[in-house]
Amino acid sequence: MANDKTNCPGGFCFDEIGYWSEVKLDIVRKYAHAYSQILSKKPFDYAYIDAFAGAGVHLAKSSNEFIPGSPLNALHVVPSFPRYFLVDLDGDKIDQLSAFPEVQGRPNVRLIHGDCNRVLLDQVFPQVRYEDYRRALCVLDPYGLHLNWQVIETAGKMGSIEIFLNFPIMDMNRNALWRRPDLASAEGQARMTAFWGDESWRQAAYRRELTLFGDAEDVKLGNEEVVAAFSDRLRTVAGFEFVPEPLPMRNSTNAVVYYLFFASHQRLASKIVQDIVKKYKNREG
Repeated sequence: MANDKTNCPGGFCFDEIGYWSEVKLDIVRKYAHAYSQILSKKPFDYAYIDAFAGAGVHLAKSSNEFIPGSPLNALHVVPSFPRYFLVDLDGDKIDQLSAFPEVQGRPNVRLIHGDCNRVLLDQVFPQVRYEDYRRALCVLDPYGLHLNWQVIETAGKMGSIEIFLNFPIMDMNRNALWRRPDLASAEGQARMTAFWGDESWRQAAYRRELTLFGDAEDVKLGNEEVVAAFSDRLRTVAGFEFVPEPLPMRNSTNAVVYYLFFASHQRLASKIVQDIVKKYKNREG
């Protein structure tokens, strides 16, 4: 991100985002609108949760203009979500977000400065329990391998939470999923284990094969195999009933940076997301 006067007004530098990040924002915005339309007619109290809320706006590389981030998009949804929980580890971003008119003067909006891996489990998820007739849409959009599996699994097993999840495959490949797994740093492998939940990612990412010399070595599999294994994990371990095919999100060189997952216990929710995502498939940014 370039730190120039365009995206650093007042000394705070807003994140620059490309085409596919704009697509992600659009998908989440459209679904949040449909979600609130449906839940507003049900006897539920429901919430919007953003675990990596950011500063409120981003700078679009395509237009060099500021565009609203996912929390502001959600705050513009009509009918409004009864409650909002906006979390970020970066206190400066929380301060920037708190300055927007959409946030100010709204007692149903709670800004939380802290690590979502603890905040969600300790403070937020207990307020959206299934047995209390509460529901939530939770956006988990980490900047890399900064999310713990416990958050994902807890959301799935609660039965009351639907998630959008950024599966950061490029960060995984850079820090843990090396062609020679033994050469990846201990820190990178530990982060991968925390995100995945256990070390079964090794079986998902590598296959043991014999070389021409008769000894065995680990052969790295492609992104698709890793993503398929994680999809299965969302269903069988976290307990989400519906996990549609994730959308690959690319950078300016058309390389896949991450996959956008959706997971829910509702068939209708899965169908709505698939209908929204359909028009973005096979596009190039």
